[in-house]
Amino acid sequence: MKLKSFLRQSASILRRLDAWLPPETHEPDWSALAYRWQKIGNKGVLMGLPKPHTFALSRLAAIDTQMQQLVRNTQQFLAGRPANNVLMTGARGTGKSSLVKALLHEYAAQGLRLIEVDKSDLLTLPYLLTILAKRPEKYLIFCDDLSFEDGDDAYKALKTTLDGGLSVRCANVLVYATSNRRHLMPEYMADNEATTGHKGEVHPKEAVEEKVSLSDRFGLWLSFYPFDQTAYLQAVANWLEDAGLPFDETARQAALNWSLSRGSRSGRVAWQFVCDWAGREVDQRVVEKGR
Repeated sequence: MKLKSFLRQSASILRRLDAWLPPETHEPDWSALAYRWQKIGNKGVLMGLPKPHTFALSRLAAIDTQMQQLVRNTQQFLAGRPANNVLMTGARGTGKSSLVKALLHEYAAQGLRLIEVDKSDLLTLPYLLTILAKRPEKYLIFCDDLSFEDGDDAYKALKTTLDGGLSVRCANVLVYATSNRRHLMPEYMADNEATTGHKGEVHPKEAVEEKVSLSDRFGLWLSFYPFDQTAYLQAVANWLEDAGLPFDETARQAALNWSLSRGSRSGRVAWQFVCDWAGREVDQRVVEKGR
């Protein structure tokens, strides 16, 4: 009986320990189209995503210029020609992240793969590159909503990845990042004060150079701007078509009321409206009073 009690207690302890220990490392599922990189110690695990959220580029509205530049850069990359890492900045909900996801839909058949990397996992990017360098596919490392605070060491690992450091930059990997900050680092009024007081920066220009050096390593910058009403309604029409619903006068007025209730017009607000509209019963697709 003592042995049985010991074995039960041991099994209970092992189950609780298993929740804290990192998962066993296995060969990644190279048949997947999209992945998520998760840091474990000084290394990490590449986890395949069985159902990535992708859609056609034609579903996106009001970003034709940005789309053309990003598509051209991606096609150069897939063809084995020189291409740039890309930083997309600007207003929220204007299609920065959606544009990257749509690239996977368009070019997966040509060998394009997408790897999502959170800011907290950037420190192990060099190890990820050693895994990807041996693969025949072309990989986009996708860093969404990227920004750093003062004293954050993760940006140093990203700087090395973008430029390659002493080693040659990985030929089958590009970094596509989105951010609401153009320079990815916080900027303060004090940065403009070239003073050397008791608590001031002795070389303020060098401090500013350090902050902008990361964004400078992205060869292509794309800016996204808030939607006007025409662009917003075009986004609604595109998503309604994707849902198999008509863009009639009722849907148009309901979409305008939806944007007024949100106090914003963007591709994200358009998509959220269509989610609500498509989820309603047919007799509920009416313009609600007071909205």
